[in-house]
Amino acid sequence: MSLPSVLFIGGTGTISSEASALAVRRGLSVTLLNRGQSSLRPVADGAEVLVADVRDPASVRAAVGERDFDVVIDFVAFTPEHVAQDIELFSGRTGQYVYISSASAYQKPPLRLPIVESSPLRNPFWKYSRDKIASEDLLVAAYRESGFPATIVRPSHTYDATNIPLNGGWTAIDRMRRGEPVVVHGDGTSLWVLTHSRDFAKAFVGLLGHPQAIGDSFHITSDEVLSWTQITGLIADAAGVEAKIVHVTSDAIAAADPGMGAGHLGDRSHSVIFDNSKVKALVPDYVATTGFAEGAREIVEWYDAHPERKVVDPKLNELFDRLIGNA
Repeated sequence: MSLPSVLFIGGTGTISSEASALAVRRGLSVTLLNRGQSSLRPVADGAEVLVADVRDPASVRAAVGERDFDVVIDFVAFTPEHVAQDIELFSGRTGQYVYISSASAYQKPPLRLPIVESSPLRNPFWKYSRDKIASEDLLVAAYRESGFPATIVRPSHTYDATNIPLNGGWTAIDRMRRGEPVVVHGDGTSLWVLTHSRDFAKAFVGLLGHPQAIGDSFHITSDEVLSWTQITGLIADAAGVEAKIVHVTSDAIAAADPGMGAGHLGDRSHSVIFDNSKVKALVPDYVATTGFAEGAREIVEWYDAHPERKVVDPKLNELFDRLIGNA
């Protein structure tokens, strides 16, 4: 009897690398389809790799050939055009298509907490989120009209040891270690949820091939809720220093740097709490077990072990100094 086959479009990113590795360990036949260029995270042991340009349908067809898959997952589809290409490529060739959307698609600001999967989808602040919503709309229509077997998964802020969830990444930790202040948006009391990719993978892999997941949507997050002041403090503790925090409004951040500001106004500046009952009903053994105190230590240890990744951005330093000077 052949193993259930899963095609990961992507497979070496923050979320997909842990998910693909766990899928292999749980006995699935895993194939990764990507450009074969990632060096940050290794390919899961036991996974097959197909090399293609995922934005070029002809390249994907050449790599996949006539193969069908029990599950197809796209981790790198960000627009309705990307999703439309997937529907065309994989209609009739998979029993389940899993789209990686985003919890930032939920209504901003949220009018009711905790957030559940039926919470409204609306984000007037961030184009990234609006593109995810439009992509979801396309999949819902395809499921209703033709039975395209879509499952929508909405991660929130998912990280691994390579991801620093602060403005500026390593630049922020470098500032802390030099005794310089760091920027925290708002008054630091808005609530946030950080989910380690190891934990995300536990619930996610449990949805693969699950018949009750077809035509439905799920978010997958930790149940730990922290303020941004707490998050900053835990990273500072892991770095062996004390955080000197300067609070700057998200509007001021957006005015100084529209790219950074879009993510704040459209996501980080709003408190979020998630109800994970729906995914736990289908994956009853799902429990997020990595608290951010542990995750922050892993982040700092990883960067200290990889000094070549400790990139300090002078433009960000200038931006932070300017924001702090105006605060």
